[in-house]
Amino acid sequence: MTAGRPGHAAGPEGPDAHGVYGTDGAFVAAVDGLADPLNDPLPGGHTSPWFRSDTVPAEHAAPQAVQSAAPSSYETGYAPPQAPQQPQGAPNEWYDPAGYQRDWYGPQEPSARMAPADLASPVAPVAPVEERAPAPVPDAPDPHAEPRTEVLARIPSETEPDPAPSPGGRAERRRAAKGRGRRRPGAAPEQKAAPAVPMSRVEARRAARAAKDSPAVIASRAVGEVFITLGVLMLLFVTYQLWWTNIRADQIAGKETNRIQDEWANGDRTPGVFAPGEGFAIMHIPQLDVVAPIAEGIDKEKVLDRGMIGHYGEGKLKTAMPSDKQGNFSVAGHRNTHGEPFRYINKLKPGDPIVVETRDAYYTYEMASILPQTSPSNISVIEPIPAGSGFTKPGRYLTLTTCTPEFTSTYRLIVWGKMVDERPRSEGKPDALVG
Repeated sequence: MTAGRPGHAAGPEGPDAHGVYGTDGAFVAAVDGLADPLNDPLPGGHTSPWFRSDTVPAEHAAPQAVQSAAPSSYETGYAPPQAPQQPQGAPNEWYDPAGYQRDWYGPQEPSARMAPADLASPVAPVAPVEERAPAPVPDAPDPHAEPRTEVLARIPSETEPDPAPSPGGRAERRRAAKGRGRRRPGAAPEQKAAPAVPMSRVEARRAARAAKDSPAVIASRAVGEVFITLGVLMLLFVTYQLWWTNIRADQIAGKETNRIQDEWANGDRTPGVFAPGEGFAIMHIPQLDVVAPIAEGIDKEKVLDRGMIGHYGEGKLKTAMPSDKQGNFSVAGHRNTHGEPFRYINKLKPGDPIVVETRDAYYTYEMASILPQTSPSNISVIEPIPAGSGFTKPGRYLTLTTCTPEFTSTYRLIVWGKMVDERPRSEGKPDALVG
């Protein structure tokens, strides 16, 4: 309950008995309409900050019961001015955007940042009175309902740019807003190319001379190309020496071995003197897995480079044959490239067998000693009693000679052996080849 107003009696017979609150139930309805005392407006006020009294329609005035009653002088002084009566069917105009903007910002001139559509129609036009549809009569306000807060669109200020609408959905618009104003990494600002200025004849000649390479540059390029060519040629030569020569020599030596065995099987050849480069025997070194033909002579191109083992049988270097009762059967072979039959003879140990196969018999030698290095001119190592071998009397010996160190021909490596068995071919292979 509220206290009585000054100058009015509180009893039922006072002036208010027949005033605004004199009607039955009007005072109770007015009190119940105040859902929140904090939102109770003053006489003639409104809870909404955007309320404009001149736009309040007539149907939203005080209740009919209160209007019909004769207001007192106190209430007449505080009564809000009545809005002009609008014709039937006028819309519910509670919010005036143009008036709100004038009240807060004052009269504004058109800004360059405003879109043409905003300049053309800042406020939605209102239909003429005669074309308006009849407005529905609002229901009685719910005394227990929460007060409704009007939500207004944010008006951009003049200092903020007017973002252009982005096509697509919300995600695309957000990405467009984030990327707006940013420069992509690595993207240089576009610059207009300056117009080309025509050069004079002298300037054109100078530019042509400057574009040409100097003699030093040309010479350096030529030297570089020569070195590259030499490097490629050396690489090809090394590949040929270390790989292709072995393949080619193995093929030739294999064919010669097959030819010798075919002659022995057919009996076309009788023992005697052999021509230079002619194969007449086969050497077996089981420990090294070597099977190579033996040809007459030590000629590099006709014998050694063809993957065969050469017999010292010419001139002052003539040595005995395996079938001789005494003497030193001396042979030579490559240690590297061209089949390299003597590549690993330095790994032979005393007692390792070395078999020489001829048309009539198998001659088995046992490794006796080795000379790691000697001069190429030292021919005493192939004498009937070889110097440095440890042999002291005549016998049937075997001498193997090859180059050392590997991939060079500076020195010679010597291996000696002594015959321990002679087996005719009719009796079969020796034990060294059977095991």
